[in-house]
Amino acid sequence: MKKKRVYTFGNGAAEGRADMKNLLGGKGANLAEMNLIGVPVPPGFTITTEVCTEYNELGRDYVVGLLKEEVEQAVAQIEELTGTKFGDKENPCLVSVRSGSRVSMPGMMDTVLNLGLNDDAVEGIAKKSGNERFAWDSYRRFVQMYGDVVLGMKPQSKEDIDPFEEIMDEVKESKGIELDTDLTTDDLKELVKRFKTAVKENTGNDFPVDPWDQLWGAVCAVFDSWMNERAILYRKMNNIPEEWGTAVNVQAMVYGNMGKTSGTGVAFTRDAATGEDIFNGEYLIDAQGEDVVAGVRTPQQITIEGSRRWAKLQGISEEERAAKYPSLEEALPECAKELIEVQQKLEDYFKDMQDLEFTIQDGKLWLLQTRSGKRTGAAMVKIAIDMLHQGYIDEKTALKRCDAEKLDELLHPVFDKKLLAQAKPLTNGLPASPGAATGQVVFHADEAEEWSKQGKQVILCRIETSPEDLRGMATAQGILTARGGMTSHAAVVARGMGKCCVSAANNVVINYKERTMTIHGKELKEGDWISLNGSTGLVYEGRIETQDAELDADFNELMEIADKYARMDVRTNADTPRDAKVARDFGARGIGLCRTEHMFFEEDKIIPMREMILAKDEEGRRKALEKLLPLQKKDFAGIFRAMDGLPVTVRLLDPPLHEFVPHDEKGQMEMARVMGISYKDIHERVEGLLESNPMLGLRGCRLGNLYPEITEMQARAIMEVAIELKEEGITACPEIMVPLTGIVHEFKAQKDIIENTIQKVFAEKNDSVEYKIGTMIEIPRAALTAHKIAREADFFSFGTNDLTQMTFGYSRDDVAKFLPMYLDKGILKHDPFAVLDQNGVGQLVSMAVQKGREVRPTLKCGICGEHGGEPSSVKFCHTVGLNYVSCSPFRVPIARLAAAQAAIEG
Repeated sequence: MKKKRVYTFGNGAAEGRADMKNLLGGKGANLAEMNLIGVPVPPGFTITTEVCTEYNELGRDYVVGLLKEEVEQAVAQIEELTGTKFGDKENPCLVSVRSGSRVSMPGMMDTVLNLGLNDDAVEGIAKKSGNERFAWDSYRRFVQMYGDVVLGMKPQSKEDIDPFEEIMDEVKESKGIELDTDLTTDDLKELVKRFKTAVKENTGNDFPVDPWDQLWGAVCAVFDSWMNERAILYRKMNNIPEEWGTAVNVQAMVYGNMGKTSGTGVAFTRDAATGEDIFNGEYLIDAQGEDVVAGVRTPQQITIEGSRRWAKLQGISEEERAAKYPSLEEALPECAKELIEVQQKLEDYFKDMQDLEFTIQDGKLWLLQTRSGKRTGAAMVKIAIDMLHQGYIDEKTALKRCDAEKLDELLHPVFDKKLLAQAKPLTNGLPASPGAATGQVVFHADEAEEWSKQGKQVILCRIETSPEDLRGMATAQGILTARGGMTSHAAVVARGMGKCCVSAANNVVINYKERTMTIHGKELKEGDWISLNGSTGLVYEGRIETQDAELDADFNELMEIADKYARMDVRTNADTPRDAKVARDFGARGIGLCRTEHMFFEEDKIIPMREMILAKDEEGRRKALEKLLPLQKKDFAGIFRAMDGLPVTVRLLDPPLHEFVPHDEKGQMEMARVMGISYKDIHERVEGLLESNPMLGLRGCRLGNLYPEITEMQARAIMEVAIELKEEGITACPEIMVPLTGIVHEFKAQKDIIENTIQKVFAEKNDSVEYKIGTMIEIPRAALTAHKIAREADFFSFGTNDLTQMTFGYSRDDVAKFLPMYLDKGILKHDPFAVLDQNGVGQLVSMAVQKGREVRPTLKCGICGEHGGEPSSVKFCHTVGLNYVSCSPFRVPIARLAAAQAAIEG
């Protein structure tokens, strides 16, 4: 049976329907459905998305040959339904050619209107309509649009001049007019002539006059636009697969530029910014679709209420509004009434907020498109909950309607939108940690801390951050780095703190000595103001005020519904009581990763920590550890209090020791004074800690096995606090996690130290608490031998940051040098440090869970890498049977929603 590539619709009948979006694209499927439910839609046909793939694989000529017969039959149906003839001089059939992928990509691909016009057809349209100016205005628009879209005369950059616009400006200037609507018929005839001359000069060919040549040119141009630069970028930003392709929709033309009883507009059945249940939109009289979005003329509001709101914001009086900017309800009341009825019908039918395009031709309303409208994160939540309450949808549908990632918009500080519109971008980088921040440039962590104490707002700007920068990072409003990736130190720590961060910013050169930062040749000095958008990666010059996000009852209800369906818990990665409280307020069910190394960089701990590291023997280390013990207990007490009754997974000390010691002369001199030894001895010990590859060196359980007294101190601090809090009525649920296990024997050695210490504490305190001892699975060998490790471990926590690093052999801190190229060339579809690699790393996780539970069926398994807050990764974790995911505090709601969606989808 011959493959069907063209689906027709019109006059209440259609070969397609709404559930065929994958084949017909969103626009084509909904055009078909609107026909079936009795909405006035100009007749036409849709060429399927599959043809786009064939076009890109097989080429233009082959695909045109495949389509020719079906397209000719479909055009004949348009002719029959409209009583016109394609290519006829007296009664020409004119069509529009539009794109339409399965998900909305507004403005990314190309459109051609008024196709079928030539020097003969324009006279026929003028005679038939009795409106010569309208006919020539349509012809002018067609030549310009076809020249841009099909013949390649569209400017390729902002610096390029659009030859058509240049000619338009010359003609209007010579006539002393400003608006296109002021052009006379003779002006329009002159423009058409000059436009066609420009086509000949720019392309070397005459403008095509045969309507069939025009049609095939436009259809192929739409297919070509699937691979244009802006469409490719949009797909990358929104994770839309290239193989989906776009459909092409060909429809009989209806005209909004036929005079005062015609117009065109765009409308939304609810407010796309706030979610308010109010019909709104804009229109223009005597205009075609491109005029509404071009910004040349001020669009007017559809409803009287909307018009009055708009006028109030603009400072326009009611009298001036009614006279100059009447609503559609006032200008064409019958058409407005029908439009309001149709929009309600469409929302009732599709049970979602709709984005409509419409044209009014000489007093008759036509719908050109309906689709589920794009909306802000706040509107997304409000619309879902409102529609649930109004009986449109059920709870599961409300959850599925919400994009988990889009919740991020609601959780972090945001820029004032009016101020942002006027801001000047300096550069862009990776959106490492969302939110908005504005402050003065500071290059050193200690100065960031000092400036903050003085009440100043600062942005800490570093080539890259290290754990030594932690105090400065904690006090800064935001963090900017010239290097690093989405899981660099700056990115991971910033997300944990809920701090805005842009990493790997383009063309940023930082000179610490001169205290300057150069961006694209512009020099910024310490104290200059910049603003960061951690949600987009943009860096702006100057100060842009921010405002806190507010969570409302709708958000809380959505989260309650999500928890009702989710089968996985969501924990948080938190190292401070403040982060723990933020996460618990966001609904975290415990801590999945408490990184103890971050605690040691606080001012009261760094000196004794350095004493311990630089001690020459065990006695010296134990002496320093005695100083650290009460400080560690204080840390754990605050965290356990914040998580009263919920599990807290504490990871024992993990990073290389050289990260803690001073590498500058001033710092080493201070340690020599504190320890009462020579600067030379300190310098030699610091140098002795340096490693060729520290991430694979002395860290994690290797450190604990080499210096067991460190593990003893941390285990004692955890358990003593847990028992002491019990006396206060606080229930601590400690889970002690051994990092970087690769061999069961090294885990067993650490477990024995921990167990012995715990039993000593229990005996000393004459009391006990429940606890677990488990390990972090972050080395491929640990995943492969999970059945052996599970015999000793109570739980597995997958550290997917390191597991990804070791599986791919990519350095987390250096991957930004080549990763953008890999993504651009399609070598990788996603950044594996941002989106879990399910085929490689994911299989190690799945294997480890299966092997571990074969020997210990009650084995608790979770994930604590940054992937724990990424929706597709969360859904994978559900699939492989993890008990929980753990993520940064501000991503807890995202993970909660993703976990519920995973359970619903099955």
